[in-house]
Amino acid sequence: MRPTIIVEMYNIELGNGVGSKQSGEEKRSGECENETDAARWVKAKLGFSPDRMQQEVLRAGQHRGLLNCTRQWGKSTVTAAKAIYEAYHVAESLTLVVSPSSRQSGEFLRKAAGFVRKLGIKPRGDGDNEISLLLPNRSRIVGLPGSEAKVRGFSAVSLMLVDEAARVSDELYLAIRPMLAVSDGALWLMSTPFGKRGFFYEAWENGGPEWTRIRAAATECPRIGQKFLEEERATMGERWFRQEYLCEFEEAVSGVFARDLVDGAVSEEIEALEIG
Repeated sequence: MRPTIIVEMYNIELGNGVGSKQSGEEKRSGECENETDAARWVKAKLGFSPDRMQQEVLRAGQHRGLLNCTRQWGKSTVTAAKAIYEAYHVAESLTLVVSPSSRQSGEFLRKAAGFVRKLGIKPRGDGDNEISLLLPNRSRIVGLPGSEAKVRGFSAVSLMLVDEAARVSDELYLAIRPMLAVSDGALWLMSTPFGKRGFFYEAWENGGPEWTRIRAAATECPRIGQKFLEEERATMGERWFRQEYLCEFEEAVSGVFARDLVDGAVSEEIEALEIG
């Protein structure tokens, strides 16, 4: 059974904190001094107190962002808050959430729905998409399934969030990028590493200066204790521990040769050998 977001009807007057449709910076509401500081707004309005690195994610205004973080860091929570901030302040905007599965997209939307309730708004769907939220200013947050064949059809995306990006297929990633073409929307990839492969690894290692990179290891997370990490290292072994908690891209277990050795052995200067 596919996850659904419970739809509840509500009556909210368009007003405080929900913008009318405008363009550029005119869309941003300035009702209080914290309005343009996403980290302060999230703490004041959503009741979520981000740590130092989470504040960095919330305040980052770049069009392209990479969040490489430890397990249990709170990436879904902080990016759900980022999505709500965008939807609340930019009227009629569209935020898309892409995950490896519908269940994961549904979990993300449930966190976003919890923040919507903190704003005094009863969550409701947009009437078209099973996993969705519609705000009074007509902004939408839509969760997509992890299938390339089922995500096409969206356009004018203001913010695109790819959760667990290291486990999303390259085919799905290539299918969603064109949705940003006309709107020139923002794109954020968030994940714990999963081997030296895929678009998340390539963007982190070889992406251009347009990407803002934020790395959050477990040793820098105030909510994860040293004693627990020592236990995990002893249980998992060094390779898995470094990947899951230290944000390092490790070689796949099934690989015979290291990725660096294979890349170093490839040369474009050698002509192909023709047989026959």
